[in-house]
Amino acid sequence: MSHTLQDLTERLLNAAKKSGADDADAMAIQGQSLSINVRGGQLEQAERAEGIDIGLRVLIGQRQASVSASDINASTISEMAERAVAMANEAPIDPYIGLADSDALAQSWDVAALELCDPTPEPSPDALQNDAEQAEQAALGATGISQVESASAGYSHHAIHLATSNGFAGGYARTGRSISCVAVAGTGSKMESDYDADSRIFQSDLRQAAEIGQRAAGRSLERLGARKPKTGAFPVLFDERVAASLIGHLLAASNGSAIARGGSWLRNSLGKQVLPKALSIIEDPHRPRASGSRPFDGEGLPTAQRNIVENGVLQGWTLDLATARKLDMTSTANAARGTGSPPGPANWNASVTQGHHSRQDLIRDMGTGLLVTSMIGATINPNTGDYSRGAAGFWVENGEIAYPVNECTIAGSLPEMLLTLIPANDARLHLSRVVPSCLIEGMTLAGE
Repeated sequence: MSHTLQDLTERLLNAAKKSGADDADAMAIQGQSLSINVRGGQLEQAERAEGIDIGLRVLIGQRQASVSASDINASTISEMAERAVAMANEAPIDPYIGLADSDALAQSWDVAALELCDPTPEPSPDALQNDAEQAEQAALGATGISQVESASAGYSHHAIHLATSNGFAGGYARTGRSISCVAVAGTGSKMESDYDADSRIFQSDLRQAAEIGQRAAGRSLERLGARKPKTGAFPVLFDERVAASLIGHLLAASNGSAIARGGSWLRNSLGKQVLPKALSIIEDPHRPRASGSRPFDGEGLPTAQRNIVENGVLQGWTLDLATARKLDMTSTANAARGTGSPPGPANWNASVTQGHHSRQDLIRDMGTGLLVTSMIGATINPNTGDYSRGAAGFWVENGEIAYPVNECTIAGSLPEMLLTLIPANDARLHLSRVVPSCLIEGMTLAGE
């Protein structure tokens, strides 16, 4: 019996109809992943995972239920459908659920143009171990590095297929390749650690392992002697490594689910200015070799580029079919889902307009303040946008980095912070979130 992903989704849909479902959609995912960790020049952990996961959502009137399994036997598929139908019959009525109209479904797409899957062979465990060892050795080769907390390399390949009872069927494959290293500098109570990592779709795009280890070591050494910064109101520069979190908060607040339940500080901001006028946020699910790219969403709708924010003005919410219906709008083709859950809105690739100045220019212009390179914890009030996070980085005096800092808290109001945002020009273009270092003109710091 055939076990292709397309065949599995067809069998799931047939079983759903046979069990009494009015409509259904099915997903099948086949994945392989391999990760290698080394420590002290020795293999510490090797983990390989392979498998197929299948999921089925059935709709009976305005009731729905989802089930999933990792067993693809015919009896399991039949039991899944029967169980899903029984669950749906007991589920509460939801007037907003339902499949897409047939004429709205994606009809054609060019997966090859998205370059989501590296055609080269899967790397061997020895090749991955060699990468991890090179990263570790490069980090340990730096004077002052006492140990490497972890050095790892990984590979993944996942194929997905989605089908709906009203005529959609499509799939694609995605690969991933990664190297990371966490280095520790100093000893005893004065130890400091930092990391570097790279993750790509294509092996040929991945940075060299030795470079990753060296950069992890350099960052850790720069943190030696960290102390608390001053308490007060100061400009804060979010390094490119952490600046995407700021935009992430805005994207979360513009998610249709948050808007529909009234739990977003952006709920009354549609068509209003939320960023400086020179800045836009563009979502592009068709950007080649980007992890957030996809030809269609989790409900079979064709994805397309859109402006979330244009010239500082919020243009719209991020919607799947259900939240769009609830808000009396049209889906933005942003439905994401797993095998065991119904669709929900999520963002794809998002890029913020880059500035005209370097990070060093912003450090020079900020005078005295804080350069944040890492953050821990988060207290974000989703209704008001009140913001508070633990931070570490470097204190800036007279436009120059003076010393490393840790154990401080930065706080402010997200709506006000974002309106004063000044971007640098250092964003990494291959990331799903392309966000440069960002300067916020004034935040409250709690240090010494």
